[in-house]
Amino acid sequence: MVVLLREELGDVLRDARRSQGRTLRDISAKASVSLGYLSEIERGEKEASSELLASICAALEMPMSHVFTEIAQRADRAERSSAPVTLPVAARDDDVVSAA
Repeated sequence: MVVLLREELGDVLRDARRSQGRTLRDISAKASVSLGYLSEIERGEKEASSELLASICAALEMPMSHVFTEIAQRADRAERSSAPVTLPVAARDDDVVSAA
């Protein structure tokens, strides 16, 4: 599983907006970004420049460092959940030493 930054960023921004009970229209107006472009960012379809991200974070009244921390935590969870599971190796008959 590959963690895509743009998808994690979009999820974090959408979750923050929804938890505040705010609309795409409200945030797009405050951030001076088109509603359609903000929607594409939230859906992980477009990359946000650092300047645009700063503007969106300001509109959400949320520090950019909080966004990055949340993305890192989500990426860590995703990577750990998709890590291969290591199973113990079963002993073969010729590896077993008899006690006789």
